[in-house]
Amino acid sequence: MTTPFPFTAVVGQDDLRLALLLNAVSPAVGGVLVRGEKGTAKSTAVRALSALLPEVAVVPGCRFSCDPAAPDPACPDGPHETGPGAQRPARMVELPVGASEDRLVGALDIERALAEGVKAFEPGLLADAHRGILYVDEVNLLHDHLVDLLLDAAAMGASYVEREGVSVRHAARFLLVGTMNPEEGELRPQLLDRFGLTVEVAASREPDQRVEVVRRRLAYDDDPEGFATRWADEESSVRARIIAARALLPSVRLGDGALRQIAATCAAFEVDGMRADIVMARTATALAAWAGRTDVLAEDVRQAALLALPHRRRRNPFDAPGLDENKLDETLEEFAEPEPEDDDPDPDGGPDGPGGGGQQPPEPDSDGPQGDDRGARPEAGEGGEPQPSGSGEQQPVRASEPFRTKALSVPGIGEGAAGRRSRARTEHGRTTGAKRPQGALTKLHLAATIQAAAPHQLARGRSGRGLVVRRDDLRQATREGREGNLVLFVVDASGSMAARQRMSAVKGAVLSLLLDAYQRRDKVGLVTFRGSAADVALPPTSSVDAAAVRLESLPTGGRTPLAAGLLKAHDVLRVERLRDPARRALVVLVTDGRATGGPEPVALAGRAARLFAADGIASVVVDCESGPVRLGLAGQLAGELEGTAVTLDELRADSIAGLVRDVQGNQGRSGSSSRRAA
Repeated sequence: MTTPFPFTAVVGQDDLRLALLLNAVSPAVGGVLVRGEKGTAKSTAVRALSALLPEVAVVPGCRFSCDPAAPDPACPDGPHETGPGAQRPARMVELPVGASEDRLVGALDIERALAEGVKAFEPGLLADAHRGILYVDEVNLLHDHLVDLLLDAAAMGASYVEREGVSVRHAARFLLVGTMNPEEGELRPQLLDRFGLTVEVAASREPDQRVEVVRRRLAYDDDPEGFATRWADEESSVRARIIAARALLPSVRLGDGALRQIAATCAAFEVDGMRADIVMARTATALAAWAGRTDVLAEDVRQAALLALPHRRRRNPFDAPGLDENKLDETLEEFAEPEPEDDDPDPDGGPDGPGGGGQQPPEPDSDGPQGDDRGARPEAGEGGEPQPSGSGEQQPVRASEPFRTKALSVPGIGEGAAGRRSRARTEHGRTTGAKRPQGALTKLHLAATIQAAAPHQLARGRSGRGLVVRRDDLRQATREGREGNLVLFVVDASGSMAARQRMSAVKGAVLSLLLDAYQRRDKVGLVTFRGSAADVALPPTSSVDAAAVRLESLPTGGRTPLAAGLLKAHDVLRVERLRDPARRALVVLVTDGRATGGPEPVALAGRAARLFAADGIASVVVDCESGPVRLGLAGQLAGELEGTAVTLDELRADSIAGLVRDVQGNQGRSGSSSRRAA
């Protein structure tokens, strides 16, 4: 077994370590979501936490980790008698992003269930994680059907497996810890709210601290066991402090004053629901216990707010998480009660030094906290400011308010990643037929299985009531659901689009479609063209907020190299098809249809458009032409693409209702549906 990196050897990341330790003290806090750029010790710190957790008592031989003091009466391995039990280390179970549903919740032996009526159940990861940690790396990339199962288990504290009338239920209470890189996409709001705390992490910009990170990592890689031994005393000290804080936790008093501050803070920041209030109360109580106190102070409430509220304030994926600390301090001061005089002669105020809150003690060989560097990133417009030139380039304009759009979809039936846009053959959805299983059986089609087995009962010597079922009789259900697509935005940023009011409306339309892509679990990309060339402003990604930032800083001006933009988009799709051949694309071209610059620009653009038609790529042209006189160039371009043209006005509200039918109708008339599904 690999020796984990010691928790106490992690350099900096004070908020991350504190959030994890608070959950170790009080699992009722509800877990931690760790957001940050790659290479910031997110996974290292989470994996190191499991070594600090106290051992748990379990019923010997129980696959579901029942507590011997209060065994689950409905445990599939039960019933159990109360007794002393056996001690084992707390588990940390990792859920891979690509795990199957059966791997998460467990699987029934369908063949034995049908033939023998036996509930032969193989526990999944939820059973393994009971009374431990369930860790999901890249949790924002987790498939929707797995997210739904996690939400159910987290809400009910149990996992249910239902298959063709056979039901198994077992306890599943775990500490949910997830890590994610926001550049790869945001998390579903329902799952986001299930994490009690959230932490933003970033690499330190202090050279001395970065040197210490490298030094410790190299020392660990050279001799993991020796490195862990050198930090054994610090690990033991923190483990003992966790045990002491757990013992003190029931004695911590959450007074009416602190409760009033918690409620006022949640109301001031307009968080949805009451979960934030409850999480803040539990976090503040855990902070007091961690500090060795029996009373919750104002600084505990403040720290709890900084950990529990930022991710609950987002209204859409383009809102940056965070908390206005000045507003927080004003709210806490307004609802503060006079604190009693402190009779403690210790001027340091407790085991954590001044303030007594749940802060980490100073770290050996570390050059200070990373608080000043938290979230340090270039501004949204950095690097995107236009440089003076003779091309008539204009400053970027802000997008108009986004509006609600209705669904665009790719014609035909695909087999891409699960999502909410286009029709596809998926593991979840309505049943459309049956087939012989390829590999392990996951979704049994009961009627087709019985129909396949029935003619052979006499030859198989059936004598009782049970049906004699063999492996060859089993049939897999084929299902139809929805897939996510690659929505590639190709935006004309030339001088003909540069009028400020017009470009603001164009950006607002693209922003609206980006929000729709977020809700439908799409990947998005952004290609822009202006001047003499086209650029990939954003390669295909699941992060729609990254696309929104690039769009906001987009300058305009110059000629209209329409052909270059189309060819660049076609090249992006060609490369992406090699990476993810199952994901179908939808091109959204935003232009007035004009083409200037170079010899025969209109003819070149037409030839480039016909490449998309030849490859069966679904497309929509958003016609941005305005004024009393219209040339209809965007409509002609849509014809070359064999796609659909809509105006900016038609893109709004109910005006887009018939667009899906138009896209499908035009695509169907231009070729076979099988070619369009390719």
